[in-house]
Amino acid sequence: MLQRIREDIQCVFERDPAARSTFEIITTYPGVHAIVAHRLTHRLWYLNAKWLARFIAALARWFTGVEIHPGAKIGRRFFIDHGMGVVIGETAEIGDDCTLYHGVTLGGTSWNKGKRHPTLGNQVVVGAGAKILGPIVIGDGSRIGSNAVVVKAVAPGSTVVGVPGKVVQQAGTDERDEQRRAMAKKIGFDAYGQTQDMTDPVAHAINLMLDHMHAVDRRLEAICAALKELDVPMAAEKMPVLDACKITPSTEGHMEENS
Repeated sequence: MLQRIREDIQCVFERDPAARSTFEIITTYPGVHAIVAHRLTHRLWYLNAKWLARFIAALARWFTGVEIHPGAKIGRRFFIDHGMGVVIGETAEIGDDCTLYHGVTLGGTSWNKGKRHPTLGNQVVVGAGAKILGPIVIGDGSRIGSNAVVVKAVAPGSTVVGVPGKVVQQAGTDERDEQRRAMAKKIGFDAYGQTQDMTDPVAHAINLMLDHMHAVDRRLEAICAALKELDVPMAAEKMPVLDACKITPSTEGHMEENS
């Protein structure tokens, strides 16, 4: 249990740029306080000290604003950012390296006993105010947008936004994804990775622009290669290399990458 608590504290440095020291995290992060309390209450729950587990969980809710049922199963390196208003039900299951923001609910849709809360895979990020309801599975690496309401299973690597939640991007469904990432990296579009959390029209528009730029780049290279084969004289026009870190002139009539 102590090893898991150490991992929960250490992962804050990776996911919150405001974190400055371990002492600051231990003393001022309610999300960390909540998960430390849960590690204890979960152990008590399965030692059949259920009332004591619930009592400590209730105290933790008073101090942190985070309500985690002792029966919930939570993996390693779990991070709750800000924390206030987070609710995690009894039969919820959360994988490793997951992140929840404030106002998230992992709730049930039935009063029947048994599995009635969601299961989150590994590396799932749930945005502020999102609600995931029912015994559904959220696949590994998925992103749930802020204020989304999800009541259906989500495939791995998907991005879900809206009410009711709709998949706006799914990993591996578009063979041009790698081309888009490469072009975005060339032009220094760091926010490209964040389009997973944007609304569908914005993500679609950016993807179209990146596709268009990639197509133009390939056509220019093909034209220059054909002209060289025909020995057509071309002006050695200097063009900048599309690289956010190194912008250097090219002596060829098309775009080149620095080695």
